[in-house]
Parts: sequence; C-alpha cells; structure tokens
Amino acid sequence: MASPSTRAGLVDYGKRQLGFPVLEINIADEQVEDLIDDTIQVYQDRHYDGVELMYMKYKITQNFIDSVKAGGDVDSVGLTTTTTSASITGIGTTTFTFEETQNFIPIPDAVIGIEKVFKLDNRAISTNMFNVNYQLFLNEIYYFSSMELLSYTMTKRYLEDLDFILHPDKQIRFNRRQSRLYIDTDSSSMRADDYLIIQCYRVLDPDTYTKVYNDPFVKKYFTALMKKQWGINLTKFKGVKLPGGVELNGREIYEDGVREIQAIEEKMQTYYEIPPLDFIG
Repeated sequence: MASPSTRAGLVDYGKRQLGFPVLEINIADEQVEDLIDDTIQVYQDRHYDGVELMYMKYKITQNFIDSVKAGGDVDSVGLTTTTTSASITGIGTTTFTFEETQNFIPIPDAVIGIEKVFKLDNRAISTNMFNVNYQLFLNEIYYFSSMELLSYTMTKRYLEDLDFILHPDKQIRFNRRQSRLYIDTDSSSMRADDYLIIQCYRVLDPDTYTKVYNDPFVKKYFTALMKKQWGINLTKFKGVKLPGGVELNGREIYEDGVREIQAIEEKMQTYYEIPPLDFIG
C-alpha cells in the first residue's frame, strides 16, 4: 500500500521504491529496523509534525520542598557531595569537593523540550474574596456601560506588572538526555500538594499515531536511507560481474542515496523545522 500505517508497511513501501520485487534489495532485516529507528528519531527531533505541545502537571510534595532546602537525601533528590582531583602546574594534584542540590523533577523520556513552568506562587495580589480582580468585577460588573475598557485594560496590565515584579518567573533548567527538570527557586515559594503546570513538547509515538508512517518526509527519508545502505552493502562486490555481464555499481547507488538525504534534510530545514528563537539585547 502507498499509505503505510505500520513499520512493516513502511519497509514494504521503501523496498518497492527501490525496485522490489523486480530487483533484489540487499539489506538485512536488522539494518532495516535500524534505518526505521533513525528515520523516526530525525522526524521527532527536527520535524514540527513529529512533536506535540502539551501541559503536564506535577504535584509538589513535602519531600520535594525539603530537597530544595538541601536538607539531605530526600527521595533521591537531596544534597550530594562530589570529590574530584586535578593536576595543576606548579602545585601538584589538588582535590576539590563541592556540593550540589539535586532539586529536579523526573521527566518522561518522550519529552524533548520544556518551554516554561507556570508560576509556582500566584498570590502576589492576594486570593479569595480580597483578590483585586474579584473586587473589580464586584464593584464594576453592573456598570459596564459606564466603565471604560481602556482603563480596565490598563489596570489589569498594571496588576500583572506588579505581580511579575513581586514574584518573577522561576528559573528552570532542562536537558533531555538527563530527563530532569531543575527548578532554581526558593523553597518558601512552594507549598505541599500544589501543582506545577509544565509546558513542554512531547514526541509522537508512531505506534500510537500511525499516520506518522505515512508522512511524506518519513517515507522519502527512509527510502533514501535504504538506498544509501544498499549501496554500502554492494560496495564489497565492486568489479564482480554477474551472469550476462551485468556489474553491480554499489558506489553509484550509495552516492545517489547520500545526495537524496542531503536534499531532503535541506528541504526539511527550510519548510518543516521549527526555527530557533532570536535573542535581541
């Protein structure tokens, strides 16, 4: 089928594009499985359709708050001590000891990027019935015809600025290879049983969202990888003539695959890759 929805369907599609069953495609099954994994990895890392924007929630526990305070080894995220040695010219070998607070939240492997964590404490302007927003609506809701929207908007903006000054966004650090979200903040800004809302990008699982296998980029890129691998496998037969005088040219097949891969990647960078944000300062 021209619309594969499984790994096996994608393999059959790629082989047909290379000439199967008219030609024998000299690629081992293990190599094919590796090429599928490489294709999906590139698709999830670079293609904007390979990820989804989502929000995760994490319940703050007292143990986590204690770990932020560096009160010891709490839930495996407490205070750790590391000792290392280094040779310094003129001094000899020197031993360094440093401590690090492991105030991190474990993140699922499917998450490849985190944009922000919404404010841990939103009580800058108070809550409940004494909240400024509540009072504004309580006193003005019945007089909307006499209230200027511009004044109301400016007041709301002022309150947001005041809230940002008193409680700025917390600093976070994330590296997908660690699967850890570090939160650099004061423990007093967190309360047990509160929730953190984490805005992040999660990769699409092709076995769940089977349309991934039918994505034009996935099909073309996988076929190009197969052609490259096919050419690599055939290079060992260079100069060997088959019955009838036919000679396999693995080098040419390999170079064609490399050129196709480069063309696909360049097109992806232009049309399908999320551009990095520019910093102006």
